[in-house]
Amino acid sequence: MNDSAKTDRIRLSAEDWEDAALGLIAEQGVGALAVEALARQLGVTKGSFYWHFRTREALLQAALERWEQYGEREVIDQIKAIADPRERLPELFRRVAHERDPHRVYAALLKALDHPLVVPVMARVSQRRIEFLTEVYREAGMAARPALNQARLTYAAYVGFLQLNFTLGLPRLSHDEFDEYVAHMLATLTPQS
Repeated sequence: MNDSAKTDRIRLSAEDWEDAALGLIAEQGVGALAVEALARQLGVTKGSFYWHFRTREALLQAALERWEQYGEREVIDQIKAIADPRERLPELFRRVAHERDPHRVYAALLKALDHPLVVPVMARVSQRRIEFLTEVYREAGMAARPALNQARLTYAAYVGFLQLNFTLGLPRLSHDEFDEYVAHMLATLTPQS
């Protein structure tokens, strides 16, 4: 083994490759994910990649799982920790509204629903998010069926906004306009006392 391959392997972890893959997916879509492009971007040889992953698909699977776990660990678990159920939804909206990178990945994955590795991840993520929203609405005082319907509406509004924003480039909102939109969503989709 040459010194260059050793240095690459020591310098980059599997997580580094996964993060770079997610960045590339966010910028250019799932189809753009290529080992050579990532190696160039990271300034290493492909040997570093093959130390951690056997194939491009193995990297894609690991990156998708990392993105999926981020949503669980960094968003849902932290929102569940808020003691007052009526504060969970506004905090969720505020927090999600200002996290651009996870949205860009999600929007790119929406465009790749014909990819066999993307479909099951998106199905799991969507199902868990709708279940979580339903739980939040139930804990805020809504009955089961209305809570589920409100969760579906809320999630559909999120997905629709991503599609408009990242796929079509609409609406083109200033920072203030976006904050007004988030406030409107909060007022519209948060149960009243």
